[in-house]
Amino acid sequence: MATIFSKIVSGEIPSYKVAEDDRFYAFLDINPLAKGHTLVIPKREVDYFFDLSDEEIAAMQVFAKRVALAIKKSFACVKVGQAVLGLEVPHAHIHLVPMASEKDMLFSNPKLKLTSDEFVEIAQKIANNF
Repeated sequence: MATIFSKIVSGEIPSYKVAEDDRFYAFLDINPLAKGHTLVIPKREVDYFFDLSDEEIAAMQVFAKRVALAIKKSFACVKVGQAVLGLEVPHAHIHLVPMASEKDMLFSNPKLKLTSDEFVEIAQKIANNF
C-alpha cells in the first residue's frame, strides 16, 4: 500500500510543492513549526532514511541543501535546521525548518495554523528562490 507521501508524489493527494527533480520532492509540512518548514522525500518509497543507498542519501542531501538555501533566502532566519525523525510516516524524509534558535527545532512546540493562501504564498516564495 502506498504511503501518504507516495500519494503526494503521484498527485493523488495535493501538496504545497516547493521543488522537485527526477528523484526527490519537496513540499511544505502542513503542521509546520515555522513558516517555510519543508519536507524533502525520495520519490522512491523507502520506509527508513538509512535504508536508502549511500548514493541516494548523498543525492538527497544535495537536493535538501538547495531547498534549504531557498528557504533561507525566503525567510529571516539564522539557519535552516535539519531533522530526520521518520516515525510519523513510513517514508524516508528530511524536515527543513527555518530557525532563529535551537528551540525552533523542538517538535513538541505548538504547530502553526496557516491558511491555504498562506501556504500557497510560502511555497511560491521558496520555489522562486530554488
